Amino acid sequence: MRQLSPQQLKEYLAQQVAEQQPQPLLLDVREPWEYKICHLENAVLMPMNSLPNQINTLDKEQEIVVICHHGMRSQQVGWFLERVGFKNVINLTGGVAAWAQEVDQQMPTY
Repeated sequence: MRQLSPQQLKEYLAQQVAEQQPQPLLLDVREPWEYKICHLENAVLMPMNSLPNQINTLDKEQEIVVICHHGMRSQQVGWFLERVGFKNVINLTGGVAAWAQEVDQQMPTY
């Protein structure tokens, strides 16, 4: 699993747009109340505990960026995804807390 800092992810997403490449799935594994406070634009909410029941809705070949509050739950989900055959998993190190601090200071925090 690759690890990207918030700044690296911001640059990577911008590069994908500039090169007209498909955007990765931004998979937010936090709880709904956390997502309601703040989330990355276009992120899809799939709480960690619901993932096993929804895993068949995900494409194993699609690039997936896993996101949580501080990067720990997303790391665990990334390992799980790799164990069940997902090939292209990225963890956002530091999670939305680091994103808010390093990339989008206007993002609400909790």
